[in-house]
Amino acid sequence: MNAGPTVTTTAEPDDPGAVDAALLYTPTQAARLLSVPESWLRKRAGQRLVPCTFLGKHLRFSRRDLTAIVDAGGRPPRPTTTVMRSRRHART
Repeated sequence: MNAGPTVTTTAEPDDPGAVDAALLYTPTQAARLLSVPESWLRKRAGQRLVPCTFLGKHLRFSRRDLTAIVDAGGRPPRPTTTVMRSRRHART
């Protein structure tokens, strides 16, 4: 009896091309893609502050998880303000 297709990835963390093709990313691979320290990513995943996937006790990140982390970190641009200088200090 066939249980269905098995997906296996053998992407090496040092091979950026293979990392992009992975179904799930290890914390090392995900941190490299996000350009953040692995410790930062692991800490926030452990505190459930960023989306992640646990396969048993193994921490992994899907492409959707990584996209959500990036989207949550986005900040709108600050409005430009004009700096008003005091007339008291202006030279005459």
